[in-house]
Amino acid sequence: MIAKISGGKDTAGLIRYLFDTKKAKDHTDPHLVASWDGFAPDPGRADDFDTTKRLLVADLDLHVKQARRHGRAPEKHTWHCSIRAAPEDRILSDEEWADIARRVVAATGIAPDRDPDGCRWVAVRHAPDHIHIAATKVRADLRTARHWNDYLTANRELAAIEKEYGLFRVVRGDRTAAKRPTRAEQEKARRQGRQTTSRELLRTTVRQLVSIAASPEEFLHLLDGVDGVRVDVQHFPSGDIRGYKVAIEGDTNAAGEPVWFSGSQLAPDLSFPKIRERLTGIEPPPATEPGSRRRPNPWHQATAAAERIPHHLDQAEDTVAQAHIAAFAEALDVLPLLAPDHLRAQLQQAALAFERASRSRIRAQQDQARALRGAVRALRTAPVTGDGSGLAMFLDIAVLVVIATTRWHQTRHHDQQVAAAQQTLIHLQAAYEHAAAQPLAALAQRKPPTHIVEHHAQHIRTVLPDHAERILDDPAWPALAAALTQAETAGHDPRQLLQIAARQRALDDARSTARTLTWRIQRLGERHIPAPRAQAPNAQHAAVHPAAPQQPQAQRR
Repeated sequence: MIAKISGGKDTAGLIRYLFDTKKAKDHTDPHLVASWDGFAPDPGRADDFDTTKRLLVADLDLHVKQARRHGRAPEKHTWHCSIRAAPEDRILSDEEWADIARRVVAATGIAPDRDPDGCRWVAVRHAPDHIHIAATKVRADLRTARHWNDYLTANRELAAIEKEYGLFRVVRGDRTAAKRPTRAEQEKARRQGRQTTSRELLRTTVRQLVSIAASPEEFLHLLDGVDGVRVDVQHFPSGDIRGYKVAIEGDTNAAGEPVWFSGSQLAPDLSFPKIRERLTGIEPPPATEPGSRRRPNPWHQATAAAERIPHHLDQAEDTVAQAHIAAFAEALDVLPLLAPDHLRAQLQQAALAFERASRSRIRAQQDQARALRGAVRALRTAPVTGDGSGLAMFLDIAVLVVIATTRWHQTRHHDQQVAAAQQTLIHLQAAYEHAAAQPLAALAQRKPPTHIVEHHAQHIRTVLPDHAERILDDPAWPALAAALTQAETAGHDPRQLLQIAARQRALDDARSTARTLTWRIQRLGERHIPAPRAQAPNAQHAAVHPAAPQQPQAQRR
């Protein structure tokens, strides 16, 4: 069930609309199903419609007129709430709609239970699938009703009603979603031949710039350089930056002025104070690998940082977990800027969907995700080149992160975020399948000689006995064998790499265990090779602590 709530000044006009059967085509049988005392006059069942309607308006306005004589009536004294059932729901009876109406006016504070001074109200049903509640907001004691947050309280009560009545369970938000474009904005975009509105286009642009900026100042500099976007930065008298607003070039109002959007109008987390909080103190990734002069691979750094997110979601406080989810959203925002053309559409859709999953009522402790944000910024200098294995490797982990995020939101009953994460997963998995095909095929073509392949197969049987047959039968096994050969050629011990790869996270949730191991071995194989003295303790640890059997997880990739 969905509730819509509004206010107004004209009781007679509201009642006239609710009982109209000429202009409103869906008003087939308007009549009262409930009222404040159960005895309100019903124009829909009266012989003299006009007279009964005037009586109903007078009764509803009684306390409003009394309060007005004392100067205590609110200017907008009417309260209008429409409640619509889902198309999948059965047809409810008048008695059931009456019960729903009583519960909603009680929950919202219009007419609390057992309060003789509650506001006057009526519930009108003029179509099978919905009712309208019309009330005046002056109580019998001439005080104005306390109905703050009535939208939230009404929807909370409707959620309980859906469960009790066995109705369709609507996915409800928590008021952290970005504001949707208005109908006027959508019509304007269509007239101008654009598929997206100015608000949506600017929101995507700003989010992508935040994902690559390393400081608030750099963000504003990058924003000022975007073609087709106008920027206006506001300052305090002290000279400090107060905020910003943006507009699309050529998008003007009736007076010919630019249609400006502040950051907070684009999304709750895009106001300048929120952006400054996220971009302050980003931890830069190391310039070289430990023990080596070689510059680390940014894709490997980002993958390693993202790989730790599921652990944070399982173990850390909610504020820390929320920070890592928000930082991961920035990683998804930057991917369409780096990926090849054939992957951009899916990655853009994934980023747009996850934008909703990245916010909740839980306030993020942003300083806990500095390393991940630093790794994400390093990606802007590493566009996808060669066979694209870096991107495929990151997307393999990204799928896991989205699954973990879905579970995290589910346990906290964040319904809209769960739905957004599930939609993200569809796009990410499609992008991963396309991104992984070429690098895996390139690896498979480097298949080592048969005796080397058998050598690695024996390592698999020794180190991963529970997964061995599935890995060796996997179409990606030739690619994994090639990755193990490359690592061994570089000086690594394949068995130790398999031990480390198996300990990084469970393998039972992988759609393809061989593919997952391939990316891990590739990343581990490019690390600095430890000195012989350091290798001995590692080998001893691997012998004492073999790869433990993996526990299956709730969702499979």
